[in-house]
Amino acid sequence: MSTATTHALQEATRATVRFAGDSGDGMQVTGGQFTSTSAMIGNDVATFPDFPAEIRAPAGTLPGVSGFQIQFGSIDIHTPGDAPDVLVAMNPAALKVNLPDMQPGATIVVNENAFVPANLKKAAYATNPLEDGSLAKWRVVKLPLSDLTREALKDTGLDPAEVDRCKNFLALGVMFWLYDRPLEPTIEWVNTKFKKKPQYADANNRALRAGFNFADTTELFTSHYRVRPATHLPPGEYRQLSGNEAIALGLVTAAKKAGLGAFYGSYPITPASDILHHLSGLKHYGVKTFQAEDEIAAIGGAIGAAFAGELAITGTSGPGVCLKSEAIGLAIMTELPLVVVNVQRAGPSTGMPTKTEQADLLQALFGRNGESPVAVLAPATPAECFTLSIEAARLALTHRCPVFLLSDGYIANGAEPWRLPDPAQIAPIPVQFATEAAGFKPYVRDPETLGRLWALPGTPGLEHRLGGLEKWDGSGNISYDPDNHHHMVALRAEKVARMKVADAEVVGPQEGDLLLLGWGSTYGALLTAAEQVRKEDGAAVSVCQLRSLNPFPKNLGQVLGRFKKVIVPELNLGQLCLLVRARYLVDAESFAKVKGRPFQVGEVVSKIRETLAQASGRSS
Repeated sequence: MSTATTHALQEATRATVRFAGDSGDGMQVTGGQFTSTSAMIGNDVATFPDFPAEIRAPAGTLPGVSGFQIQFGSIDIHTPGDAPDVLVAMNPAALKVNLPDMQPGATIVVNENAFVPANLKKAAYATNPLEDGSLAKWRVVKLPLSDLTREALKDTGLDPAEVDRCKNFLALGVMFWLYDRPLEPTIEWVNTKFKKKPQYADANNRALRAGFNFADTTELFTSHYRVRPATHLPPGEYRQLSGNEAIALGLVTAAKKAGLGAFYGSYPITPASDILHHLSGLKHYGVKTFQAEDEIAAIGGAIGAAFAGELAITGTSGPGVCLKSEAIGLAIMTELPLVVVNVQRAGPSTGMPTKTEQADLLQALFGRNGESPVAVLAPATPAECFTLSIEAARLALTHRCPVFLLSDGYIANGAEPWRLPDPAQIAPIPVQFATEAAGFKPYVRDPETLGRLWALPGTPGLEHRLGGLEKWDGSGNISYDPDNHHHMVALRAEKVARMKVADAEVVGPQEGDLLLLGWGSTYGALLTAAEQVRKEDGAAVSVCQLRSLNPFPKNLGQVLGRFKKVIVPELNLGQLCLLVRARYLVDAESFAKVKGRPFQVGEVVSKIRETLAQASGRSS
């Protein structure tokens, strides 16, 4: 006979959950498993892992709080959500850090065992918030997660520290019950991960089931929720994909489509390191990874690989781009194909290494000495990191020049469902090496793309010198001629200007009251905000998200001219807005946020309504 308590099962179209605790509490694993299961049962998902900058801050302290937020639904999901419907707080510090984001009436699940005087002091609580009435406007569910875990695992033979490390899976079991998620995918994952340590697999699975059963057999929750599979996703085979993994897969795909080996030179740096980790496991696809002693050596190795005929990539974050700047200029001067991946983070200097920002746009465009043009692409979603990595490689190989791929920490670590593409539908990247020795000149170029001849070292009769000194067009000889220098500077700029990039697309009315012009990871918030204002207010608000920032899409000027007002939301102090105002002479308005966090939908909605109200007041 079942002892389960009867709970109401309510239907929901979307929900947002945040897991928060110490960096050693396994919040990223917990959130990752909740995400994987949600994607597996057909929900659309968007995630926001939020890491502490410290490698291991003292346990229980505010700087050491790690979080993972997921929004999942049966409808189109573009963001990880503004405010959580449920917060799981493993200790007082996690509660204090995340409480400002909680709306009245939301649910807070806390590990009451952690609210002891020592932990309260570390979190700067003068009194226990579970007892002083300060949480009255939220629904607080107090669970003795530590005690429940110890009881569930009392006969496993694990030591107390090993037992306590399983409490995150007990909390995960509770959340699986609350949102009607199956346990089997996570149990299978645990069994695979701990195949050689079955005692750990058994312990985590016991904790997971114990959490699920505890929620089912008690009356702590009056109801639980069902979020049905999404119906808007096209049929196909899907997998969960983060932005960094998508970049790795896209670069390998590009190399295969070009018939080249791939070389990735990098120095470990947050939040780009995962690209190196992913690529290092793909040696069987012809990938060479080089973990260099510093950033300069990493790009030097990549330039050498480009000279040798490989698809050459170097990856880093903003501080690393600073160190690579002279070598990027060398790649421009030598006209060798190079993909530069910059996973942006909050700066300047070391800044906030684990927090997101979009403040490296001007650095990518102008952060070198002399006139040194490069192409700049920026994916808008984790999945787009795959397609734009291929496009960056295509442009670099076709035009023989560096191409920047500007990701950021938000989409690098965030994940979404990704429909596996048909490899046959991905266009090949034609690459032709010079082979004819008669009349060979290394700087003879294609008249359409302006890409110069690419001769592999060791090819008989094609020996030539390369370096950072100015070249005579055609012969490639060193030149100090002023007219030739002007010609070559203009030619290198024209090479980028001739690149064929997709037209700017407008989502929403093709003309109207207001255009949100964005780039990179702001896309989800802008799209959702515009949809909300159109639906609730009837305003003609649209979104144009740029994927190519140099060159700009050829129709961008026409698009901007069709709207009465243009707002440029950016996670910087207005870098794209500066460029757009200068290039197109439009009265674009910057909407800046530089807090190490992505835009929330509500922030953008408020800005739209404020702008439209001001415009209405002026017109009346």
